[in-house]
Amino acid sequence: MNKMTVRDVDLKNKKVIIRVDFNVPLDGERITDDIRIRSAVPTIKYVLDHGASRVILMSHLGRPKGAGFEKDFSLAPVAKHLVELLAQSVLLTKDCVGAEVKAELAAAKERVILLENLRFHKAEEKNDPAFAQELASLADIYVNDAFGTAHRAHASTAGVAAYLPAVSGFLIEKELQYLGKAINAPERPLVVILGGAKVSDKIMLIDHLLTKADTIIIGGGMAYTFLKARGINIGNSKLEKDKVQLAKELMDKAKTAGVKIEMTQDFVIVPSFDSNDGKISDSIPDGFESLDIGPKTRARFKEILASAKTVVWNGPLGVFERDAFVEGTKEIAFFLASLTEKGVKTIIGGGDSAAAVSKFGLDDKMTHISTGGGASLEYLEGRQLPGLMALNDRPKTSCGCGCGCHG
Repeated sequence: MNKMTVRDVDLKNKKVIIRVDFNVPLDGERITDDIRIRSAVPTIKYVLDHGASRVILMSHLGRPKGAGFEKDFSLAPVAKHLVELLAQSVLLTKDCVGAEVKAELAAAKERVILLENLRFHKAEEKNDPAFAQELASLADIYVNDAFGTAHRAHASTAGVAAYLPAVSGFLIEKELQYLGKAINAPERPLVVILGGAKVSDKIMLIDHLLTKADTIIIGGGMAYTFLKARGINIGNSKLEKDKVQLAKELMDKAKTAGVKIEMTQDFVIVPSFDSNDGKISDSIPDGFESLDIGPKTRARFKEILASAKTVVWNGPLGVFERDAFVEGTKEIAFFLASLTEKGVKTIIGGGDSAAAVSKFGLDDKMTHISTGGGASLEYLEGRQLPGLMALNDRPKTSCGCGCGCHG
């Protein structure tokens, strides 16, 4: 995917509206993780430094009812934090569209404007053309730098692009470079680690990877459906009964394609999900369930990963949110960090994988951590993302990786 970026347009004296992803976790009015805000700063600063007369930022936050202002979902904490990150004043408007907003903009002395939560209007998620036109009327150029919402065909992610020159920011450019190249033109061997709770969430991804990966490591809750398909007793572990046959078919396809599938060999088992009294076992007896991978499995997975040149990781390998079952995910995360130091490309596919890496303090120890959970998953599946497809294309490059890089 080869899209134009902010580098490809003249920004001088232009009003630029940027779709950012400021959907950050809050504890009251305190931002508990600002990575999404910090990730947008390079694009914002570039636009300011290259002469834009005004930068208008727009984002959603949480899931308000869509019937007007709700204090709990206001972007006020974000505006306050932006002042610190940008070292300049930021105006937060009372709404995101309407005559009052235009009056605020006309009177504003600030160069940086943050529109109030887009999802205070149902028209945002409906991709209402009139709402999109209202947003577009505020600016001369549209920049999308919200990869985390690129899989949504909303007014601010796809609709606005129909009315303005539409380019990507640096965050989206970076996502496309790393995710695109990791799958379409990786340094080999390419090893993919898949975890998380459900096979059903990863069906399309596994199927797509069978033509891309050299080895697929399967862990987490989804592994037990595959183990069941191999005839292995899984006790009371998480099982999608209706996906057992599909798991068999995927493993058969992998064998035909010459792709190795590696799975859990030993387990951390408990008598019930609520128990923290886990013990290591080579099997899962009836009446027990597994909530993490065991030491043999961790050693085997690291042995496979040690020969990789590119690693893509999507989904934790156990119930990492609980200290009793964090070790599998933690050990693999630290091992990937050590591989990064040796030049291996380590790509973390957003969502819980990114949360785990952050929990372990390894944010700056991976080659790339995607900011988009659902968006990164759909992109890795080979699906077209509406927010990306709406952007203007640039002439094709010679790299052939489909990542949007400059060759």
